[in-house]
Amino acid sequence: MRPSTRAALERSAELTRNNRLVDGMKLGEAAINQATDDEHPEIRQWLSDHADDFAGQED
Repeated sequence: MRPSTRAALERSAELTRNNRLVDGMKLGEAAINQATDDEHPEIRQWLSDHADDFAGQED
């Protein structure tokens, strides 16, 4: 995954944790929409691995 895509997903999680769900979803959706087909499996895995980042839960 490109660094810019990862950064956008991380920022999306941060916004969501800070009760800015709409902004977080817009940013995450834009990053996913701009990703190449080759990146989609890695994005799905990242989202699965980092689901708690969006909810603000700690490991």
